[in-house]
Order: sequence, then structure tokens, then C-alpha cells
Amino acid sequence: MTIRVVIVDDQAMVRAGFAALLSAQADIDVVGEAPDGRQGVQVSRSTHPDVVLMDVRMPEMDGLTAAREILEPPPGVVHRPRVLMLTTFDIDDYVYEALRAGASGFLLKDAPPADLIAAVRVVASGEALLAPSVTRRLIADFVRQRPAPRRDPALRLNGLTPRETEVLELIARGLSNQEIAGHLVLAEQTVKTHIGRVLAKLDLRDRAQAVIFAYEAGLVRPGGSA
Repeated sequence: MTIRVVIVDDQAMVRAGFAALLSAQADIDVVGEAPDGRQGVQVSRSTHPDVVLMDVRMPEMDGLTAAREILEPPPGVVHRPRVLMLTTFDIDDYVYEALRAGASGFLLKDAPPADLIAAVRVVASGEALLAPSVTRRLIADFVRQRPAPRRDPALRLNGLTPRETEVLELIARGLSNQEIAGHLVLAEQTVKTHIGRVLAKLDLRDRAQAVIFAYEAGLVRPGGSA
């Protein structure tokens, strides 16, 4: 299946470079581009992409506001693509807020071309782009410094089974499905089933939101202690 992508960035050369790179892949089709967040929302609504590459800082409407509009559409708009934030810096408060809003992850603009291609495929498949060495640390720092708890997050944990709670904790610690399977001595497909149930019960979009939820609920704490 071809992955439909929209690129939103205020730098024309960045858009052109990303478009050329992605369009050269047999399984990726760039269906639209936009120079700011406002036009990005419009293009996304008209082209129905699978993934939107969204720059963080842009004129007219920044990437965070645009991501929120795409991921929390008004009544009557049913299409919600995955949003992958693009940032110049590895620490950016806008990125954290974008993850809270439902973005599936972020990617540094100077990442190798292969990383960009892989990121689009990962996000399109329904996974979150969570590099344990980077994203987990950034989310942990943000939750510690600027907490903004969800509505009764700890109470919502009560709806999970003990095994599902274990799986959520390991997700928040940055483990992959394969690593979780090894840790709990389960089949990888069983782990995927548990993760699906966790996301459904907690009404979370993907792993990125699951990590944030686990920290906010106190299931794990910054620094790695439970």
C-alpha cells in the first residue's frame, strides 16, 4: 500500500528536498505541500494523507496549532492522519505539546535521509516514533518540569489488568515490543494485543501518548524509578 504524505514547512528548499527523497521511494507518494500551518491544515483536509510532516515553527500558524487542528478536527471531518513533527533542536517545548496533542513523534531536520524514510513508514504503520535514548528522556524531563496531568490519570489505570499495567510501564521505559516480549516471556504478538488493549482502554492514540500518560499517572517517574 502506498503511503500518502503531506509536507508542511516554511522553507521551500526543505520541502523540495524532503519531497524528492520521499517520492523516490516506491511505497511513498507526496500528495501535497504547504508553507505554513494554516495551509497545511487545508491541504491535509483536501488530500487525506496518511502522514503529515509538520515543521514546528512557521508563520501564519505554527506547527503545534496546526497539529491540534488536524488531530482534533471539527464535527464532520473524519480523516485524521498521523502527524510527525519536524524540529531543528532535540529539545523543544513545542514538541512535547505536540505529543500531548496526539502527534506520533518527532524527527530532527538534520537526521540522515534513511531516518526520514524509516520514520514515515513507522508512523504510517500506526507506531509512534519513540527513540528510547532521546524521546523518553525529553518526555520525562518535561513531565518533571512542567506537569500538566490528564483528567484523573491514576484512576484510569484501575481499568487495566495487572499484565496490561506491566506492559504500559515497559512501554514508558522505552522498550520495544520484542524487548517487552523477552522481559515478560510472552510471544511478540501477545504483547501487541496487550498494547492494543491498553491504548483502547485509556483512549490513547499511540505509544507516544502512552508514555506521557504513564509518567503523568505516576506509573513511572523521571529518572527511571517506578
